Amino acid sequence: MGCEQGRDDEKPVHSVWVDSFSIGVFAVTNEEYLQFVHDTKWETPSPSAEDRFSDPRQPVVAVSWFEAVAYCQWLSLKTGSLVRLPTEAEWERAARCGRDQMLYSWGNEDPDSFEIYQTGWQDERPQRVDLFSPNAFGIYNLGDNVHEWCLDWYDPKFYERSSGRNPLNAEPSARRASRGGSWRHRIKVSRCAARSSLDPSFKYTDYGFRIVTAFTFPSTIS
Repeated sequence: MGCEQGRDDEKPVHSVWVDSFSIGVFAVTNEEYLQFVHDTKWETPSPSAEDRFSDPRQPVVAVSWFEAVAYCQWLSLKTGSLVRLPTEAEWERAARCGRDQMLYSWGNEDPDSFEIYQTGWQDERPQRVDLFSPNAFGIYNLGDNVHEWCLDWYDPKFYERSSGRNPLNAEPSARRASRGGSWRHRIKVSRCAARSSLDPSFKYTDYGFRIVTAFTFPSTIS
């Protein structure tokens, strides 16, 4: 995990082990999230009333971290599987496709060499989740389209003390960790190791989430 070429919160670079898990091929979509809203009577994200955020195959956006967790709890009960948000370590593992020191989910090529990162998102909206090519693991949009909530609390110095196996920052802070790029940023794609964060109660139109299923749930979550 981490990147020597990155920001201070991506250092030191260190090796970690994550137990087996499955991660969503796509970010959770409007169509999927509205099933949760229908079943639970949770609030419908307000941007979904706008044309540019209402496509059923767009990632759902403007959901808080708490709402993302509630969706996972609902889906756990509905499916009988353990569903939760990914840890930062799991997200980075999925993005790197098992290749150490890979800068982006496709490799080390400069994003400017891809037309999509020069001309994409000019309609100022998240794109459909199945629009672009997946990475080598078959996962879409790991690094672009929307930021994705993670399970961890955010700490810029976490890597200085994190565990070598299934690391999870369970010490509360003002922000929850997130990963990935954003349709509304000037630079649309993020490196595999790039970290971000946000107040867990905030709801932004470039914030969504994807889910994981795993055999274990970290027991130290606060």
